[in-house]
Amino acid sequence: MFMADIAGVQVLYTGDYSREEDCHLCAAEIPQFSPDICIIESTYGVQLHQPRNVREKCFTDVIHSTISQGGRVLIPAFALGRPSVVMASPSGLQSGLSRQLFEMWCSEKKNACVIPGYVVEGTLAKTIINEPKEVTVMNGLTAPLNMQVHYISFSAHADFAQTSTFLKELMPPNIILVHGEANEMGRLKQKLITQFADRNTKIISPKNCQSVEMYFNSEKMAKAIGRLAEKTPEVGETVSGLLVKKAFTYQIMAPDDLHVFSQLSTTNISQRITIAYSGAFGVLKHRLKQMFESVVSLPDEESEGPAFRVHERLTVKYESEKHISLH
Repeated sequence: MFMADIAGVQVLYTGDYSREEDCHLCAAEIPQFSPDICIIESTYGVQLHQPRNVREKCFTDVIHSTISQGGRVLIPAFALGRPSVVMASPSGLQSGLSRQLFEMWCSEKKNACVIPGYVVEGTLAKTIINEPKEVTVMNGLTAPLNMQVHYISFSAHADFAQTSTFLKELMPPNIILVHGEANEMGRLKQKLITQFADRNTKIISPKNCQSVEMYFNSEKMAKAIGRLAEKTPEVGETVSGLLVKKAFTYQIMAPDDLHVFSQLSTTNISQRITIAYSGAFGVLKHRLKQMFESVVSLPDEESEGPAFRVHERLTVKYESEKHISLH
């Protein structure tokens, strides 16, 4: 977790957290004071984890029973293990070693697959939790799903009970939900609205890259210096620059003046990545428009071919029938 002070406004960012202590991680601690804003993960929404002792017993029972009948256990995770019980990545079974082993073992009833953590919509791991009769393998054909599939989560993400208790103890006036699927985030938001109905708590669940504006009454004075001080702004005119805090004073300056008035400096990093992609370029743009607020096509003379820009930061360009580039 991170507690940041931004112009006198205290912002708590939880990141991935859990209030449950286990063999590897300590439970997340409650901050000593309530922040003005709490940005909190919503991975599990309103779902509840089973007690750890129940999950651990179920986990060991599955492994013992599978191995005793000569089967193998696949645990899609981020490490490797023994031949009979294999922990292989990636956890979503999209590709890689875990996918290869799954396709080799999925048709035998004596084998088992234990999903040990959170699974994302659209992945094979999410699909097999519902135990379909068959699955599509990487070559496009179908294979019978006869192996046992068990979802026993040891995820380090908080469930609803942990999130609810954490926020009750913290009581922040503003809550921003992040890191969650839209449906689960929506359910969590509604439950929290009910939970904090007797308080003036603002709960927001923004989309990816959506800006959130919040206003506070605390007043701070910043002195414009350097190039920004050369011209007196008109009433109501917005002054844009970098706000630098030194001791108990604030200064606002142009980015190019940063190295002149402070020991800091700025730098620009450009990166270009080519990705294999054989689908329709228009479909890709349509999908991204559903996820992000700003997806704008670029004129051919500027990009030298079909291209669009996401949030004025990332340019996606059509390179060939089998490749696109990101820069």
